[in-house]
Amino acid sequence: MSKKLELKWLSKPEDHDYPAALSYLSLIYNKRTAAAHVNRLKRASMSKFKAKDIFRASGLSLLGISNAHVEEDRKRIQSGDALSPLLLIRDSVHGRVIIADGYHRLCAAYSFNEDVEIPCKIA
Repeated sequence: MSKKLELKWLSKPEDHDYPAALSYLSLIYNKRTAAAHVNRLKRASMSKFKAKDIFRASGLSLLGISNAHVEEDRKRIQSGDALSPLLLIRDSVHGRVIIADGYHRLCAAYSFNEDVEIPCKIA
């Protein structure tokens, strides 16, 4: 793992994160259900979870730094830029967390510090 840097986060997700979440969730759910999840995310309060715990709950693999989007977010972290919080959905049927938006940011953050607490909205 790389040297631990102080990661900076925006206080709330950026406006364009919600349409990105809707696009992804529309692959998993019908349009109406996906839209309902996004509306719940918009109303959700902010939470924080450790990067390693989000990965464990999601069941996803860590993307390496060779991924272009992860590398771009790593550069933003190294430059001291603040990243947008993650948007997460609890899938209680499958006992998983769906990363509706922010997978690459999560991978980039984890590459610096697996214990970093990442701000999220979770519905």
